Amino acid sequence: MIKLKSSHILLRALTPEDLDFLELVENDENLWHLSDTLQPFSRPILKEYLDHAHKDIYEAKQMRLVIALHNKQPIGFIDLYDFDPKNKRAGLGILILEDYQSKGYGTEALELMLDYAYDVLDLHQLFASIMEDNKRSLKLFKSFGFESIGLKKDWRYNSGRFQNEYLLQKINHVY
Repeated sequence: MIKLKSSHILLRALTPEDLDFLELVENDENLWHLSDTLQPFSRPILKEYLDHAHKDIYEAKQMRLVIALHNKQPIGFIDLYDFDPKNKRAGLGILILEDYQSKGYGTEALELMLDYAYDVLDLHQLFASIMEDNKRSLKLFKSFGFESIGLKKDWRYNSGRFQNEYLLQKINHVY
């Protein structure tokens, strides 16, 4: 049986009550380089996003879940994106607020999402794009068997310099 809850966190769907948290994360200029964002989002735009967040992954081709502590405090997001059911693959991204990093929450969230992606969505592979200098994320994904399959040189321009980005892939060998 698949669960979206571990000993410290749970993965849950976005709700209208997440508007403030979504605005905090999406409008944090220090995080914009992760999603190629160039300008802030207005509350009405974010509210509209929340209004449509209930769409099925097969329709929206993406799914964002809130990573929350058991007291319901949101601490991050975990996303499946570029969902391709025909080829049984999707991209995977995770963001944990800085105050909650290095406490094991990312490990728990990634484990829950991998189980969901492979067991419920029946995916064959997941991929992730991670900046070369994001050592913690690289270590986390590699600890779950993601392999680096390429380095995209000068892939992202951020803070006045180009940065390299790794492409990682995990294939479910159950097939």
